[in-house]
Amino acid sequence: MESFSVTDTGRMRDNNQDSVYCEQNPGSGLSNIFLVADGMGGHKAGDTASKICIETVVDALKNNPKRTVVGSLEYAVREANQAILEKASKDSKYQGMGTTLVGMIIEDDVAYIVNIGDSRLYQIRKHIRQITTDHSLVEEMVLSGEIEKEEMRTHPNKNIITRALGTIDDPKPDLFEVDISPGDVYLLCSDGLSNMLDDKEIERIASQADKPLSEIGQSLVDAANKAGGKDNISVVLIRI
Repeated sequence: MESFSVTDTGRMRDNNQDSVYCEQNPGSGLSNIFLVADGMGGHKAGDTASKICIETVVDALKNNPKRTVVGSLEYAVREANQAILEKASKDSKYQGMGTTLVGMIIEDDVAYIVNIGDSRLYQIRKHIRQITTDHSLVEEMVLSGEIEKEEMRTHPNKNIITRALGTIDDPKPDLFEVDISPGDVYLLCSDGLSNMLDDKEIERIASQADKPLSEIGQSLVDAANKAGGKDNISVVLIRI
């Protein structure tokens, strides 16, 4: 297994409110931890929220592992949510901040995935497949038949999310388990990538098995910037 991560401010933002984590076999607690968080809030607040999220989740997974991986993920998300809420309650400049989170732990040929917000996890195995479901207004509009899935990226309400860490006491993350296979590629990304590139373009770039992940990751960022770079862009890639 190999992995790579990159985060980029993009072409339209002054600062990067995304945070990423990418570590194989960290040596204590759970291993093979991959995370992307996309913060939101006023000046520096989103940046703070995503950093608190990543730091708290990693600490919880490494130092307080539960009996199951799913239990560990649920605990880590609760801890991160509480840490963000506490920070906001103590300093008015952080009030209203929050963050998305998409994460994956690989253990014994199984990928354990957690998601809250509109950051995504894709599996590329012959074809691309989005494993996570966006917690967003446009996703709800697709499910209700108001718009087609192809319209999500360009809809004026595409940035409205319906769940996030740091906004309520119990944010209710989604959890998934996926069996992994040799040759699989997994992509965790913020919406700065998925709003700029459609799934076919992401698949075209990410499925190049002959290229190193570092080159693929940078190619995804470059393509998103070329398409407009309207938001921060974060990518974590894992090849089995």
